[in-house]
Amino acid sequence: MVNEKGKFILNLLPSGILREDTVNILGPGVVIDLEHLYNEVNKIREGGIEITPENLKISDRATICMPYHKLLDCLEEDRLGDKAYGSTRRGISPVYADKYMKKTLRIGDLKHLESMKQYLADVLEWKNLTVEKGYGHEAVTVDEMMDWLRTYGLPFEDYICNTTEYLTAEIKAGKNVMFEAQLGVLRDIDFGIYPYTSGSTVLAAYAPIGAGVPQFHVDESIGIMKAYSTCVGEGPFTCEMFGDEAEELRAAGGEYGAATGRPRRVGGFDVVASRYGAMMQGCTYVALTKMDVLSYMERIPVVTHYKVDGNIVDYFPTGGELERAEPVYEYVPGFHQDISWCRKPEDLPKEAMDYVRYIEKSIGCPVKYVSVGAERDAIIQLF
Repeated sequence: MVNEKGKFILNLLPSGILREDTVNILGPGVVIDLEHLYNEVNKIREGGIEITPENLKISDRATICMPYHKLLDCLEEDRLGDKAYGSTRRGISPVYADKYMKKTLRIGDLKHLESMKQYLADVLEWKNLTVEKGYGHEAVTVDEMMDWLRTYGLPFEDYICNTTEYLTAEIKAGKNVMFEAQLGVLRDIDFGIYPYTSGSTVLAAYAPIGAGVPQFHVDESIGIMKAYSTCVGEGPFTCEMFGDEAEELRAAGGEYGAATGRPRRVGGFDVVASRYGAMMQGCTYVALTKMDVLSYMERIPVVTHYKVDGNIVDYFPTGGELERAEPVYEYVPGFHQDISWCRKPEDLPKEAMDYVRYIEKSIGCPVKYVSVGAERDAIIQLF
């Protein structure tokens, strides 16, 4: 995120934390690494952003991602070797697995931490069957986990509340609520490129549930799409480019993971995957980002179809079909000029607008916003 105070990289905090008039909520569907949150909050504060219990509220039902979840994530990725899933090694899948095993701590437990010590001991007795006797790693101890919880959890004690009650009251009072998502459909546990997915549901339809207000529904769903394709992690990425062509696009877009620093895999705009994503998210319209990155291209690459077992398909496949899918690339005329100064639709060169209309028609969803830079005002509203 870039604003007048500088550049900020957010992993757990909603982007609204950079706006003075916004209340930010980490809902019950979130898994929270308290150490990461602690460090992220301090880093944001160093940039001059105020964070208080008034503008950040954490659900007492949110799940704590413990250090042993990250440990297990790393141990399993290491065990898999060249068959690894490409995890961010931040404990996401292990903590969601434990959540559904009903063996996790929740944020509300921080309010009576000492009385949870025996529960934690029981959980660790079970968890160490895997850590110590499965992977052969040194056992995780209760004392070190309690020290971790005190160090990184107790500073947030005043931020903990029943966010369901808070949100319900605010919505009834007519306040606007925006649900912010991090991942697209292809990382969804049910509808993504399983098993190379996240551990949770990332669909817009699930947002009110994860936020703790399932009695309300989403009335607008904004699909965020880059003007080309990127991917962090392992798994099928049909549109992937390689060699100099890929490196040039990666460098132009600064495509390195915010959480990991890993170079992102890149490719041309994938019509098949994007149309599937817009459908599954129920997109009302699309915000097309990083359009300016394509300024260096004389021809813009687009994947219009997949080729599976010799057949041309336009649906998004799964399983073995997806693994065998090959891209069918076409090229459209590039605009080949700097557009970062553009702020109105008429500022865009004809070829750039033609590309936007091409995407709209291909994915079956209107493009409302086109971003031409990282700054807040570097955006063009089309309608």
